[in-house]
Amino acid sequence: MRQPGEDLLDVQNLKKYYPIAGGLLSRAAKYVKAVDGVSFTVKRGEALGLVGESGCGKTTLAKTILKLSNPTSGKIVFEGREIQNLSRGQMRSLRKDMQVIFQDPYGSLDPRMRVDNIIGEPLEANGVRGDSKHRRVRDLAGMVGLSEQHLNRYPHEFSGGQRQRIGIARALALSPKMVVCDEPVSALDVSIQSQILNLLADLQEQMGLTYIFIAHGLSVVRYVSDRVGVMYLGKIVELGKVSDIYNTPKHPYTRAIISAIPVADPEAARERILLQGDVPSPVDPPGGCRFHTRCPVVEAICRDLEPELRDVGGGQLVACHMA
Repeated sequence: MRQPGEDLLDVQNLKKYYPIAGGLLSRAAKYVKAVDGVSFTVKRGEALGLVGESGCGKTTLAKTILKLSNPTSGKIVFEGREIQNLSRGQMRSLRKDMQVIFQDPYGSLDPRMRVDNIIGEPLEANGVRGDSKHRRVRDLAGMVGLSEQHLNRYPHEFSGGQRQRIGIARALALSPKMVVCDEPVSALDVSIQSQILNLLADLQEQMGLTYIFIAHGLSVVRYVSDRVGVMYLGKIVELGKVSDIYNTPKHPYTRAIISAIPVADPEAARERILLQGDVPSPVDPPGGCRFHTRCPVVEAICRDLEPELRDVGGGQLVACHMA
C-alpha cells in the first residue's frame, strides 16, 4: 500500500473561462465556464482520479494545471511554487516534472519519427545526447514492455496498446514527479485496458510517481486511484477515498454513475438510477446547485443556494445540501 507524502500540487479556486465573441466590436458577450472554482490537493506519490461526463471540464482542468492553457483566475501551487502566472519560458524548467499521457495513442505520436526518436525527443531537448540518451531510451522501452527491436519501427507498425506504451515511455523519459493521464485507456480494447492499467500501477510503485488520472467512468479509476474527484459542469461535487466513493457515495450524481457500473454477478441486484434531461450548457449554468435540474432528490434550497464542498466525515467532501 502506497503511503502518500506531503502536498505536491495545491489547486485553489481555479477557473477557466473561454470567451464567446458576439458583443459590440466582437467583444466577448458570454463565456464558456469550463472550470469554475475547483480546489483540491494531490500528495506526493498519490493517484487522484477525476471522473465525469463528457464536457464536465476534466481535460480542461488538466490542461490548465499543466499550464498548457492559462487559467482565468485561481492559484496553482506545484512543490510550493505558484505557477499560474509563469511565462512559457519560466515554465520550461518545470516541464520535466509535469508530464502527460494523451488519450489517442496514435494521434499523439509523430508518424514520421521512429520510436527511438519519439522516446528520446524530450531527452534531446534537455541536453541528454549520445550514448546516455540511447541507454536511457532502451531502458524506458524495457520498462513499458517494448523490446530493443521495436525502437527502429514507426508508430503505424504497432497496435493501439503498443502505441500507448510508447507514449508512456516518452512521458517518463525525464523522470517526472507528476503525470497527468488523460483517459489513457479509453481508445483501447477492453482486454488491453487492463494491461495498460497494470503497467501504470507498476510504474508508479517503481518510480514513486504522482498521477492525476482522468476517465469517464468510475469503473476504470478505482484500480489506479487512491482518491476520486467527481466533476459535474465545471465543479467537483464529491471528493474522497476510493472506498468511500464506491461504498458510501453521498452526492446524488455520484450515486447515479455508480449505479451504471456493470456487475459481474448476474444474480446481484442493483437499482439503476436514471437521470432525467441533459447536462445544462456551461455558457449559462443553472443557479444554485448545478445538478438540481436533473437531481432526483432536489429541494427548494438547491435551486436558490449553491452548496459548498464540505467534509461530511473521514475526509469525504460533498457539495450537496441533502448530504
